[in-house]
Amino acid sequence: MRFCAKIRFSPQPTTFWVFIKPQVGFLQYYRIFARMNLEDIHAIKELLSVPQKIVIVPHKNPDGDAIGSTLALWHYLQNRGQQATVISPNDYPKFLKWMPGNEYILNYEKENHQALTKLNEATIIFTLDFNHFGRAGQLQEPLEDSDATFIMIDHHQDPSNYARVMYSDVNMSSTCEMVYNFIESIGSVSDISLEIANCLYTGIMTDTGSFKFRSTTSRTHRIAANLIDKGAANSDIHDEVFDKNTPSRLHLLGCALKNLVILEEYNTVYITLSQEELDANDFKKGDTEGFVNYGLTLDKIRFAIIFIENKEENMIKISFRSKGNFPVNEFAGKHFGGGGHINAAGGRSHLTLQETVTLFKSKLKNYKHKLNA
Repeated sequence: MRFCAKIRFSPQPTTFWVFIKPQVGFLQYYRIFARMNLEDIHAIKELLSVPQKIVIVPHKNPDGDAIGSTLALWHYLQNRGQQATVISPNDYPKFLKWMPGNEYILNYEKENHQALTKLNEATIIFTLDFNHFGRAGQLQEPLEDSDATFIMIDHHQDPSNYARVMYSDVNMSSTCEMVYNFIESIGSVSDISLEIANCLYTGIMTDTGSFKFRSTTSRTHRIAANLIDKGAANSDIHDEVFDKNTPSRLHLLGCALKNLVILEEYNTVYITLSQEELDANDFKKGDTEGFVNYGLTLDKIRFAIIFIENKEENMIKISFRSKGNFPVNEFAGKHFGGGGHINAAGGRSHLTLQETVTLFKSKLKNYKHKLNA
C-alpha cells in the first residue's frame, strides 16, 4: 500500500510518501519525510537506548559530504557509548584524510575480512549520502544480505525503500546538514563536539560549493555559524580541502582547461581527460575534484560537463554541473544512467571517450531551448 500526503512547510509545499511494511512491529513503515517527526525520533531514541553494534556506510568514491557525515555520526554515537564503525566501500581523496576519526575508517577493498565481520555483527546500519544499495559498490551484496535495522540519512532523489527509518529530503544542502538536524532532534546541539563540528562543516562546505549552490539556505548558514561557534576551523578546513595542491594536479588542471570546448549555441562547455593524460600527470584519486566547475565561470555558460576515462573500470566517468534551473540530474538519469541534484549530478558511459562525447552532443540538441531560455 502507498499513501501520498502534502504538508506545507513555508515557503514551499513538500510531498512525502508513506510505505507500509507488514509484520515489522514498532517500526512498521518506511517513510520519506521532509523533517524528522516525533514518532521516528522516539523510535531512534529507543533503538539507541541500549548498546548496539553499529556500522555507518557512505557511498562508493566518497566525497567531503559522505566522509564528513559518516565521521560526524561516528563521533556522536561513540560519545553516547555505542560501538560504531565506519566502513567505506573504497578509498577516498587524500584531502579528506585529515578529518578527526579518519584513521578508524575501514576500507572495504583493503580490509575486507575485518569489514565483513563488522557488517555481519551489526544490529544497526546507517547509510549516509546515498539511497540505493547500488551506490555502495562492492558493499551492495553484503548490505542486501544483512539482517540489521537500516537507517537512511540522505538528500538525493528517488530513494529505494530498504531502510526501516528514512530521513530523506532533496531540498537539503548536504547530508551533513541533515546529520546536524538528526543530532539536534534525538539529542541536543550541545552534543556536537569540536570533532563533530569540523566534520559537519567540511561536508556542508564541499556540497554547497563553498556556500554558493542554490541549495544553500539561511538555515544552512545558521548551522555553519553554529559549527564555527563550536570550534569548526572554517579557514583551516577550506585550506585542507582546496589549497593543498601538488604540482602534478596543477599540471592536470592545465591539461583539462586546454581540452575545454565551448558550445556557444547551447551555452555549454565540456572537458575531456583521457587515461593517457591522467597517467602522464601522475593522477591520484580526487585530483579532478572541482575541475568541472571551471566551465561555469565563463560568461553565459549554464551547463558544464567533464568526461574522464577510466580504463581500469572500462568506463567514462561523467560529472554534470549547471546554473539556474537546468536539471542536470534529469539529463544524467535519462542519457547516462546517473542522477544527483538539479545543479550537480554524475553519470557514466561504457563507450569510448570519443563515442561518449559524440553521444552527448547528439542528446544536447534536444535541450537547446532550455539552455537558451
